[in-house]
Amino acid sequence: MTATRTLTAGVWQADTSRSTASFQVGNLGRKTRGTVPVTAGTAEIGADGALLAVHGTLDLDSIDTGVAKRDLDLRKPGLLDLDRHPTMTFTATSAQVVGSGWHVVGTLTARGVSAEIEGTAELSSVDGAEAVLTATARLDRRTLGIRAPGFLIGRYVDITVTAVIARS
Repeated sequence: MTATRTLTAGVWQADTSRSTASFQVGNLGRKTRGTVPVTAGTAEIGADGALLAVHGTLDLDSIDTGVAKRDLDLRKPGLLDLDRHPTMTFTATSAQVVGSGWHVVGTLTARGVSAEIEGTAELSSVDGAEAVLTATARLDRRTLGIRAPGFLIGRYVDITVTAVIARS
């Protein structure tokens, strides 16, 4: 059964207290990992089971890499510019069924800049009125104007959002 036939039609809302966003990026030859709180998220499923819309918001102001100095550095205007732009948003512009999930294309906005990004979304579990949706994408940080030498910060940021969603 495909993912689009697994969820009933309607708007599914993320339970932000049980949803997480994580990322990893190269940093001085190693992988740096971090987390970001999910503050909002919805997925709209059509009567035919199609994924019609996806919206999400992350609280970049609360980014946590496990290293306080690094988190402070990420606030700087040349990096995430968090004092002026504390959130990251995503809005899907298209979704197509692929295997047990969807290939999703959309607009990611951070630092006051919008860029197209694509990735996958899959259902890892469905239990009646609740489901777990996991989305993954790879962001080229340069599309958001984040300029830093590649040996300091890797070009690509791998993002994973795991959202517990319930029909609203």
